[in-house]
Amino acid sequence: MSTRTRISNAERFGRWLGRRWRAYVCRERRVSGWLIGQGVPTSAAAVLIWGVKLAVLAVLLYTAFWLALLLIFGVVISRVANNAELDETSEPEWKNGPAGFGLYTYDGYRIDPHVHDDN
Repeated sequence: MSTRTRISNAERFGRWLGRRWRAYVCRERRVSGWLIGQGVPTSAAAVLIWGVKLAVLAVLLYTAFWLALLLIFGVVISRVANNAELDETSEPEWKNGPAGFGLYTYDGYRIDPHVHDDN
């Protein structure tokens, strides 16, 4: 038996996410340094980077809002379609009708064989 512990999927995902975050921070600092090197004041560079972050967040929220709205619309339409009674596809039923007790369609026509002189 090995005493070496195995890395779980959650830990592997956390490490992957941490590496991505560090890469993002490194690039952000690199862009900030490049902006400052181009002559942009430090505070203006920070405001510009935050503006880009907020713009990306706004686009993501806008997209998520419309996707959620489409999902809700789809669920409502499917519920309505599922609960709608379609009279054209209803099955014939036994009931008393104009021609006496028998098997009638949804529009009132008797479809079972019957004798007219039962009286």
